[in-house]
Order: sequence, then structure tokens, then C-alpha cells
Amino acid sequence: MPNKLKTIDDWLTKHARQKPDTVALEFNNEVWSYEDFNNYVIKAAHLLIKEFSVRHGDRIAYFGTNSNTEVVLFFACAKLGLIIVPLNWRLSSHELNEIIVDCNPSIIFFQNSFKSELPTVTAGLNCQTIDVALFQKKLEIENHKEINIPFETDATDPLFIVYTSGTTGVPKGAVLTQNAVQDNAIISVDAHNFTSDDHVLNVLPLFHVGGINIQMLPAFFIGARVTLTAVFDPKTTVDKLKGSKISTMVCVPTVITAISQRINWNSKLFPSLRVLAIGSTDVPLEIIQDSHRRGVPMIQVYGATETGPVTIYQQPHEATSTEGSIGRAGKNINIKLMSEEGVEVPLGTPGEIWVKAPNIFSYYWNNSKETENALTKGWFKTGDLALQDNNGLYWFTERLKHVIISGGENIYPAEIERVLNSSPEVEECSVVGKKDIKWGEVPIAFIVPSDIKTKAPDTLHILDGKVAKFKHPKEVFFLDKLPRNAMGKVQVENLKKIASQD
Repeated sequence: MPNKLKTIDDWLTKHARQKPDTVALEFNNEVWSYEDFNNYVIKAAHLLIKEFSVRHGDRIAYFGTNSNTEVVLFFACAKLGLIIVPLNWRLSSHELNEIIVDCNPSIIFFQNSFKSELPTVTAGLNCQTIDVALFQKKLEIENHKEINIPFETDATDPLFIVYTSGTTGVPKGAVLTQNAVQDNAIISVDAHNFTSDDHVLNVLPLFHVGGINIQMLPAFFIGARVTLTAVFDPKTTVDKLKGSKISTMVCVPTVITAISQRINWNSKLFPSLRVLAIGSTDVPLEIIQDSHRRGVPMIQVYGATETGPVTIYQQPHEATSTEGSIGRAGKNINIKLMSEEGVEVPLGTPGEIWVKAPNIFSYYWNNSKETENALTKGWFKTGDLALQDNNGLYWFTERLKHVIISGGENIYPAEIERVLNSSPEVEECSVVGKKDIKWGEVPIAFIVPSDIKTKAPDTLHILDGKVAKFKHPKEVFFLDKLPRNAMGKVQVENLKKIASQD
């Protein structure tokens, strides 16, 4: 693979030329060779120019579950120097509108099942919308095999804006360039020991950088095969692992737990599965040990939306001997652990993970202030604490950022608190995470009501339509006042203790 590329669709062009009949992508029993895949990308790019008059740098949003058309759009946008914005369909229409207003796309591709939400999602904007199914039909009849691009594009162009809420509760769009995507692919190949013989099963959503970049795009980079599912379904996943010669899959704790609850699997049942990757900051050790008892190495892949995300990882050959570790600094990645005073800590001492790497984000879209807060001389400050041992292994210790990770989704208490505090029924509130067997963590709300007659469950209606259902607190505690320290800061740890005792 050449070091220099024009745009990342060059990957497909090369594979289509060298091995046109090799399977690239399977979705809903539709199988595309690399030649098919490359042709669809060319046709999609041609349609975007011909029918939608796109210009270099335009944002293109995708509103729907995973599909092969979405993946085609990723590469068509790369070819044309456009920026794709995959929308988290699990968010409320209000939350999505905040994102759409921020990135101001020229087109929103939507699946019909989400059509009813479009008026709210696009409120205040005038942008084109097109049904994904209609666009797919246009691709089928389009016969263009070549394209004349009327503007200059190259791999320095931004390709993705992936939104993450952050500690303020306001959406932030992390911008990843095409160069960052390719560098991440190189790093991921090293993490997984990928070869072109691999067959990746991708069940994670493509609105997260983990679903996009941990395995799927790196597989296309190396010329491997990808089977994509619209959403995660335990039965479908088990069937694919049993009969489709899947060699690797990336998951989060809830995914692998759902599989294990469905079937007593092992390496003999999934005969081609050589490694599982799990992406989450704090993976329960018992999940990793369980996979190893079943005969399949499970590697941890640590990272964040802003880091591309592959940053620190175990490799398959060390999975069992380094259980519980998040691994070593990845290929071409610099890591340092920093104290609160901004000084690098010694071995064995927890410090905040700072990352400087070719695959990290460039900036937050329309948000120079948050960009400046996140980056210091090119180092991204993750908000996670880890320590490094004498063998060069990193061990996650805790999160500095006030974030709840529930079923693989980041929930920032600030975004829930912001909505609750806007209601006259709430004098003040605080949201914390509580350990949960199924989800890992769930949000719990502590509220000081404005009126003593208000009942705790009734306050959650404030969140309806404004905050995604999966972010809604699972319990509400009413307090006369929130516990605070001498500086007036809410004592979150005290609230967590109250929640855990319930």
C-alpha cells in the first residue's frame, strides 16, 4: 500500500484492480466484490455532483441504521472532498437538531423509518433530504464508470464529523481527516494482526468512531472482507459467527454478554474466530477471562472519539498473559501520563492519558474554545487515568471526566442536568452513574425539587423529547439539598454511595 494517497477511496480502486472478484462487503445477504464496491462509490460520487450539486467541503449527514449505502457514501464523500456526518439515531429529535444546526449539512440521507422525525431534526434549516432506499435504486440504474471531479481533493480533507457530548452537555463534533483515517487503519492492522484473509463482523453502529474505525475501514484498507449488520441482534450475530467464517469482531461488554447469555459458545462453535476486540475504557475482568476460558483471545482497544480511536491496545499474542491491561502504546502513537500540575508521572503512578498521534482529530467543528481546552501543543487530554508498569503495559484506573458508560454509549451527566435544571420544578440536581449488571452503568438523578408536593418519578417527564431514552435516569432521589464541599462543589462520590446502597 503506498504511503501517499490522493483520497482513501484509492484503497478500493487498488483492490478492484488487483483482485476484482474478492468479496469486500456483505449486508443483508447482498454480497459485493471489490469491483462492485468501487463501482458503487464512483456512481454515488457522480450522482452527488450531477443531482445534488455538491461542493468541496459540504457536509453530508446520514440518518439511519447501518447499511451498505452508508458505507458507499463514506467513500464517495472521500472521493469528492465532502464531510460525512453519521447521526446517532438513538438520540432525541431535539438533540439531533442541535447537531444538524451546528454542522449545517447540504444533504441529509434518511431511512424511511426515521422520516417522521425529519421536521424536528431539520427545524430552522433549509437542506436537501433524500430517502436512502431511493438513492440505492438510483445507484442500481446509474451506469457511470468514470467521473470528472470539478474541484481539487486530497487526503488532508476532513472526512468525518463524529459528535460527542462531552462534559458540558453540548454536542461537540470531532473532525477526522482522511490522513487520520488511513493512519488509524495502519495502527489497527498492527493491533489486530490483520491480513487480507480476515473476515470482520461489524455489529456496532456506524455513528460511533468505534464502529467505523476500529475494524471496518481498516479491513477495507488491507483488502479484507466485512459483514455488516443493520443493528446488533444476538441471534444474527451467533449465526454469523457459527457459519460465515468470521475471524474477528469488535464488541462492547453488553454485546458479548448478550451472546454469552444466548448460547454457551466456545472456539469450536465459532471455528474461524481468532480474536475478539473489546472497546470500552473499563471492561470487567470477568468478561475477558470468560472469553479466554472459551478459547478465544480477547484484546482491549482503548481510545476515544478524538483519538481516531485506536490508541492503546493489546495484541492477540499477549491477550491471555496481560489480562486486565489495556495494552501498550500503539504503532506511531505517543502516550504520556500527566499529573494535575501538568508534570509527567513516574512508572506505577496514575496519571491522565495524553495522546499525540497521526490519527487524532484536528479540531471540534465550530468550537475553537473546546478545541483549545482539549489540545495542548498537539497532545489530546483524554480525561482518563491510567498507570504504566515496568513492562510498558498500561492499566486503566478511573475516569477524570464525569461520564457514564452504559451499554457502550457515553452519557454525560451535564447534558441531563442541563435539561432538568431548565424546569421550574427543579431547584437543582446532579446525575451520577450506578453500577449495573446488564449495562455496566446507568444514570441516577438526585433532585432538589422547587415544590415539596412534586413526586420524584414525575420529574422525568421534563426529559421527554429532549434527551434520548437511553440517557434517562433509571432512579430519582429527592434531597433537601445536594451535598457540597467547602468550595461549593457537589460531592459526586457521596451521591454515588447513596445510589449504590439502594
